[in-house]
Amino acid sequence: MSQKWIVQLSRDAEKKYNKLKRNGSKPSITDVINLLIIEIRKEGPYRNNWSNYGPLEEDAFHCHLKREHPLLWHVGKLLIKRIN
Repeated sequence: MSQKWIVQLSRDAEKKYNKLKRNGSKPSITDVINLLIIEIRKEGPYRNNWSNYGPLEEDAFHCHLKREHPLLWHVGKLLIKRIN
């Protein structure tokens, strides 16, 4: 049984997310971000199945959603938290 996680965007990340262009391309960058959030909620922040995924420091990770869109996330800093 997989553990469940809470994903919460920081204010800065939420502002940047809301400014992303939804240009009708499939998948759009927002579609990809939404998919990553769904996966993290279900399976946790350790996403080895994503392109160029890697740890940056303790409890900080990144991957490349598209070539020009790296994404960074932290565990335990009100961004991603495990539900026990």
